[in-house]
Amino acid sequence: MPILTAEEIKRYDVDTMAIRVFLKALEILGGPRKLIEYRNLTWLPSLMEAAYAIVLHEVEMKTESEIAEFLGITRQTVRNILRADPELVLKKLQGELQEKTPRAHTAGGLAKLAFREIKEGRDHLAIFNFAFSVASEVLGIVWPVEVLMRIKGLDFPVGKEELYERLRGLKIKDRPAEELLEKLSYPIKSPAELLKQLRLALES
Repeated sequence: MPILTAEEIKRYDVDTMAIRVFLKALEILGGPRKLIEYRNLTWLPSLMEAAYAIVLHEVEMKTESEIAEFLGITRQTVRNILRADPELVLKKLQGELQEKTPRAHTAGGLAKLAFREIKEGRDHLAIFNFAFSVASEVLGIVWPVEVLMRIKGLDFPVGKEELYERLRGLKIKDRPAEELLEKLSYPIKSPAELLKQLRLALES
């Protein structure tokens, strides 16, 4: 497949491209079943943060400070993501998978690999999205994926009312999404921030 030019990549808004990078990174990782196998679905918000950081840096040319402010993470975390060595991450991935939460350089390396795959035209997410949906339905525990599917096309930053409309009726670990939305801080700047706040609300 042809390599995407910078102009073609820029046709996508940041949220759409970040979600594409996130899904591709998850595909490289081995899909949702691999995370379920290691019982560490807390990887998902970290991967989403890394996907945003890479897209903001590579497409929007944002600085470390601007990315950190946008995502609500430290500048050092952003630096670790952006300086990650993708090839080294691949070599260490099997061992890293057993950690509860990925290190910033691990998530960053995966996001870099995913962005490169998309840029070079190896982006077959239609097939992967189907497999992802099936896994979510069968296993019933991959709630971040359902959230991302429901908010597709939503403009960020976003307020409580818009999220209520999209997530109404969704159960997140047997808890109504509406209940969790009451605990979030608004406006929410990005899907990455939404996943992080929902995870924190689940733990509270």
